[in-house]
Amino acid sequence: MAVDLGIDLGTSTTLICNDSGEILLNEPSLVIRSDTSGQPVAIGSAASDMIGRTPEGVSAIMPVQGGAITAYSATAAMLKYFVKKASGGTFSRVRAVMSVPCGISEVERRAAYEAAQAAGIRDVALIEAPLAAAAGCGVDIGAPMGYMLVNIGAGICEAAVVSLGGIVVSYSVRTAGASFDSAIVQYVKKQYGTVIGDSTAESIKISIGSVYAGIESETLEVNGRDMMTGLPKTATINASEIRPSLTETADAIVDAVKITLEKTPPELAADILKSGIVLTGGGAMLRGLGRLINISTEIPVYIAENPIECVASGAGRAVDFMINRRGKGIFGREM
Repeated sequence: MAVDLGIDLGTSTTLICNDSGEILLNEPSLVIRSDTSGQPVAIGSAASDMIGRTPEGVSAIMPVQGGAITAYSATAAMLKYFVKKASGGTFSRVRAVMSVPCGISEVERRAAYEAAQAAGIRDVALIEAPLAAAAGCGVDIGAPMGYMLVNIGAGICEAAVVSLGGIVVSYSVRTAGASFDSAIVQYVKKQYGTVIGDSTAESIKISIGSVYAGIESETLEVNGRDMMTGLPKTATINASEIRPSLTETADAIVDAVKITLEKTPPELAADILKSGIVLTGGGAMLRGLGRLINISTEIPVYIAENPIECVASGAGRAVDFMINRRGKGIFGREM
């Protein structure tokens, strides 16, 4: 039985959906493997549960960094596991469209394509993530109209203008959601002498993180390890005090939007003034980010209804055009 899938191979999370846009899998892009044999010990959620509890001789790796594959064999093994899990292990043939950043090199595109084939996906096509995000959030990408998407993942932020089924201009920075987490880790370490992990920093970002001063202040108790004594320690922080630590990353995202707008043809820029800017990806949910972009550009900013799922959903919907019909016009180019 053939299975059609859309795959969003992200830095922190991989999502897989069917050709109707229904999410089948959402797991961390994480592999724990043996240091001696290099074989995977655990993948995805199972690997995440083992973080900090592993014995000697195994190590955790994130095989995708900044949207590009940095550990080929681990990526292929991870994809194979995820595809089998998403399809229930009952498939004999898989057709898939997998998203890739629009700013990566041809070598990086080839690595993504070959990793998918090594995972057992017989028919695979690659689609730029902003284009998939546009399709996933309901934008009529085939229309003679300019739309601007800003896809903010964990490892990369991509701003792109879409029109007539393709990306007209784009600009990307490898400063995104994970950069916010790192900034929070450094702030808590410096201000409170407390060491926290990336997962705790992400929880802080989600709970009280904001990048706009007009948002009401909230507090949160954070558990970590005292740098001096090595003992557990609790610190109480509030939204207003961590906001300055998030400014540098937020400014980089705003600059990416501005640079993309500067490169946009006047006719499409006029369209964007009407249609606005749509934010997708997990980073889109950071409070105040949309408002900050709106103030900096004077263009309406909207957050997609399901920002985390947009890329995978759009990739799934593209399977029929890019593989089954072998069409290239409405969804860009194939590998």
